[in-house]
Amino acid sequence: MNRRPTLLAALALTATAALTLSACGSDDSSKDKDNDKIAGADTGKTSSPSPSASTSSDRPKIEMPSDLAYTFDWPKTGDEDKDAVLADGEQSIKAVDLAIVNQDALDKAYLYYYEGEAAVGVEKFVKEYVDAKVSITGAYRFYNPEVAVDKDGTASLSYCEDQGKAYAKDLKNGKVRKTKVTSDSYVIYHTSLKKNGKGVWAIQKIVSQRGSAKCQP
Repeated sequence: MNRRPTLLAALALTATAALTLSACGSDDSSKDKDNDKIAGADTGKTSSPSPSASTSSDRPKIEMPSDLAYTFDWPKTGDEDKDAVLADGEQSIKAVDLAIVNQDALDKAYLYYYEGEAAVGVEKFVKEYVDAKVSITGAYRFYNPEVAVDKDGTASLSYCEDQGKAYAKDLKNGKVRKTKVTSDSYVIYHTSLKKNGKGVWAIQKIVSQRGSAKCQP
């Protein structure tokens, strides 16, 4: 899992085989355009649906610092199940970033939205930030969602991310590692989800590809 390329380049990290998290901005020194991701403050335009209905009362509250902003350009489809997948997909992205901000590789918010292989991958990904004492800042935009729901309680969600205005931030000196926008600033994600006993569409697997032609502006 890789998410912010600036950090990845600095730490010479490599992506895991099946589960990857991408990164913010794009570093000219980075030549790896294969598998890279995962990502809440709602400061910025958003047209996404509300979180899915759930009988659980322990849904985590996700509050992010003012220097992080998210735009989700994925409006409601009119289908109840698809809209629930989109809503929980949004929360899952924010939950991972919350773990980075909290510097907690076992933060309860993302553990609510990720299970099994995906949860293990997120833990490793966030731990890289914690060990390096690096956080994130800037603005993220998510767009071009494609969602499908099967009768067996599983679903798939693919979407693009624009990381051109998102950066890594060194917690030791407060320095923001700004990077140039390149084709690698645009990442496509493919996720597999399953509706759990709490009524949450939890992510089981996630893979990504940096520089996807489908996500270029």
